[in-house]
Amino acid sequence: MVLRVDGLKKSYWTGKDKTGEVRALDGVSLEAGNGELVAVTGPSGCGKTTLLLVSGGLLFPDQGKVYLDGIDLYDIPFGDRDRERAAKVGFVFQQFYLVPYLDVLENVMIPSIGTNSWSAAVEKRARELIGRFNLGERIHHKPSGLSTGERQRVALARALINQPGILLADEPTGNLDDDNAQTVLRHMSDFAGEGGTVLLVTHDSRLIKYAHRSYRMQKGRLPEDDRLHST
Repeated sequence: MVLRVDGLKKSYWTGKDKTGEVRALDGVSLEAGNGELVAVTGPSGCGKTTLLLVSGGLLFPDQGKVYLDGIDLYDIPFGDRDRERAAKVGFVFQQFYLVPYLDVLENVMIPSIGTNSWSAAVEKRARELIGRFNLGERIHHKPSGLSTGERQRVALARALINQPGILLADEPTGNLDDDNAQTVLRHMSDFAGEGGTVLLVTHDSRLIKYAHRSYRMQKGRLPEDDRLHST
């Protein structure tokens, strides 16, 4: 699945009178295709998370286009955009966002509600993902009973339940030690290796070696000459 963003601009306004402009995105263009893991690095506040939210159809840009397999996400009705996102995009966030009163199996199956696909087949896939991520012994545990690394693996399994074509990851290793970070990154690399598309944003330099292409974002910009790595 091909993700292409073209000329994205997004500003936030600060101060009591909302006259202070912060340009989170200032003309960003980027493409990630089948089998690619593309990383965007940079310090906090440079616009990385805004880029990810806009790319995933969660935050309307001020200017620019986002194409998901040729469909302009912000040129279709809101409901259609929700369905495209639920069916084609998996999200992984640093804070996990697991539902505290649901167990591992139930948390992994949550995205199937958005596509009206909750079924025995979906539960079977959820159990397979839980096993793949070595969480079988935790399948009926609530998030409070999981380690930090286990919570992130649950979040990754949840992102994959609808068999998306693209993963968008925001600081996926930010709360993890080296061993757990390597585990999560290997799973993302495997997803790309199987033909999926991964766009991740991070300040973690450990991720660069897994990327086919890496870029450094600076003050809302993504200069072509700031490409860090290519394989």
